[in-house]
Amino acid sequence: MVVALIIACEVGFWVLLALGLAARYLLRWRRTGLVLLLCEPVLELVLFAVTAVDLRNGAEPGWEHGVAALYIGYTVAYGHYTIRWLDGHAAHRLAGGPRPPRPPRYGTARARHEGRLWLRTVLAAAVACALLQAAVWYVGDGDTSSLRSFQWVALRAAGIHGLVALTYAIWPKKEPETGRRDPAGPADRVAEERPGARR
Repeated sequence: MVVALIIACEVGFWVLLALGLAARYLLRWRRTGLVLLLCEPVLELVLFAVTAVDLRNGAEPGWEHGVAALYIGYTVAYGHYTIRWLDGHAAHRLAGGPRPPRPPRYGTARARHEGRLWLRTVLAAAVACALLQAAVWYVGDGDTSSLRSFQWVALRAAGIHGLVALTYAIWPKKEPETGRRDPAGPADRVAEERPGARR
């Protein structure tokens, strides 16, 4: 049941997002679109409640409960970011709004951008680990090895993402040179441009 609910929440996230953006920019129903977008966190609350009830009813902690915690952590950290990104593109394409700025690609600006994304991953891992730890305490003396293993999954994901983000700070990507250098020096160019210059 938990697995089916995770799939339903993921599908529901994109359905509500599409309906909210369509209501805001195609139908011009600003309030209706906002309400639909604000319903997104309800999906995570439903998933959290059903997972807790499932454990309370005596279900053995399994991988599905770990995946549910990871999913909730991810949507807490990245849900608003995803909605804001898609909202900007919808406003540009459907309502004539300005083109959303692209993320930086080079130098320290790119490193800061990657660092901010990594902080979101840290938040996702922290939420997932907290939920899994609460489940461990809730189960008590039962077998909680699967829940513990998913805590390590969350921590490893944050660690790997942190290493990737660190590479952008240590080895920042340089912007390619757009202008082609003139092989002739300044003196040569002056001589070529002077009337009667010797060829």
